[in-house]
Amino acid sequence: MWQLLQIELFKIFRKPRTYISFGAIAAMVLIIQVALKFDGRSYIEFVLGSLKDSLEIPFDNILNGFFICFVILNLLLIHIPLLIALVAGDLVAGEANMGTLRLLATKPISRTQLMLAKFFAATIYTAMLLLWMALLALALSIYLFDTNDIIVARNDVIEVIKKDDVLWRYIAAFGYATVALTTVAALAFLLSIFADNSIGPIVATISIVIVFTILSEMQIPLYDRTVKPYLFTSHMLAWKGFFYLKTDGEGTSIPGSIENLPAVLKSMAVLLSYIVLFVGAAISIFKRKDILS
Repeated sequence: MWQLLQIELFKIFRKPRTYISFGAIAAMVLIIQVALKFDGRSYIEFVLGSLKDSLEIPFDNILNGFFICFVILNLLLIHIPLLIALVAGDLVAGEANMGTLRLLATKPISRTQLMLAKFFAATIYTAMLLLWMALLALALSIYLFDTNDIIVARNDVIEVIKKDDVLWRYIAAFGYATVALTTVAALAFLLSIFADNSIGPIVATISIVIVFTILSEMQIPLYDRTVKPYLFTSHMLAWKGFFYLKTDGEGTSIPGSIENLPAVLKSMAVLLSYIVLFVGAAISIFKRKDILS
């Protein structure tokens, strides 16, 4: 299995399209960092809304590396599925397009092993993409803007998280984001089985993510009760829960706490269930597939 995994990773990283994702993330992160470096005050005023008129806001303290990373995660994580599908949607369909899929199926390895190796390679690629994003969004932001307490705005509530209580939350958030994006990789991997070129699975994956995201964001009671809880997109942004703190009886935030940890863990369980479902379906279908290309 390890040798198969190495081969699949080699196939992924020898293709120029793989590095498009890393380049795109670097470009987007740097654009946001430069914009906030020169005009971060305007963005903070927009986020805080009318509060800026009633409070004395320490802009220099707010605009720090931890805050910049939080902004980047909010702006970019919703777009990363496209970069994941670009590679995961090509895993099987690309082999069929090149005419090497039949040759692979004749090797003295089971189809299950072959599919697992391809999926684990996609998972490693996803994790490396998130690690690259963490280095740029978090490490580089800390280097450029230093660290301080982070302000998190949600609805009409402004929370302040002490800087000593932030780093572990980012580690947890990036870990959760890896699981969420692996779900997208598993979906693209499943769709890749049904096509003879990678364009179809990539477009189909992005279309599904867009439609599901719209349904997840719509504030309609009928969907809230019947559809949203079962869509994987409804749980992809639950990483934000790591930045919501519990409060004591006086309304003071409790350091080291998470307001609703069971809900975050439930969302992760839903995503893991989808991964198992997509990968299991992919293996089951591929084992019975007649390979004609």
